[in-house]
Amino acid sequence: MCEVKRELLGETNKWQKKLEEKLKKVDPSNDKSKRFKKNAEAYFEDSKYFLRSEDYVRAFECVIWGWAWLEVGEKEDFI
Repeated sequence: MCEVKRELLGETNKWQKKLEEKLKKVDPSNDKSKRFKKNAEAYFEDSKYFLRSEDYVRAFECVIWGWAWLEVGEKEDFI
């Protein structure tokens, strides 16, 4: 396995686990926070799909976008 592929797999798996745990803790209180969580979940599912398809760049990209949605939601007090 090439070095880049190994790193992408490792980072994607690490961030998928973090995102999954964080999503479990998010309890949306209004429509805006529900949309933020829904978007984060969609990116998480896309990441898993791309990982199964061996599209490692898109898998990593999606999990990072999912994480970003949650962080923005938290910083803006939507979540």
